[in-house]
Amino acid sequence: MRAVLTRVKSASVAIDGEVVGKIGKGFLILLGVGPEDTEETSRYLAEKALNLRVFEDENGKMNLGLSDVDGQVLVVSQFTLYGNCRKGRRPSFVGAADPELGNRLYEQFLADCADLGYPPQHGRFGADMQVESINDGPVTLILDTDQLMDTPRRN
Repeated sequence: MRAVLTRVKSASVAIDGEVVGKIGKGFLILLGVGPEDTEETSRYLAEKALNLRVFEDENGKMNLGLSDVDGQVLVVSQFTLYGNCRKGRRPSFVGAADPELGNRLYEQFLADCADLGYPPQHGRFGADMQVESINDGPVTLILDTDQLMDTPRRN
């Protein structure tokens, strides 16, 4: 799984002009699922992301986590995180999970976030969504379970 995690002052996602998810201070997580990802991968990524200490303390150091700042989470599915731009000018998305697996693990990630104490606001898998955010810092991190976990599976 891949996630682009951004520390935000606020973020929202709309579908057909209607806001379906909205948060204040917290994390906007754009989530992509690969074909070899599992429930274990989802849980690992949720734990890693939600426990990052990237909010500033009273000394301006990034020492605080979501729980310290009463942060919220907005998760948006984004298969394009598996886009391959090596050849030509049009990305290939064959590295993304098929829609059935992608949706199942997206829903699993949402459940994992809730189990960890952060019931997320979210978009809808496969929908045309408009995402707005006010980045804080900005602080943006890329989390890829192929690089984070002890058992790399793909190139």
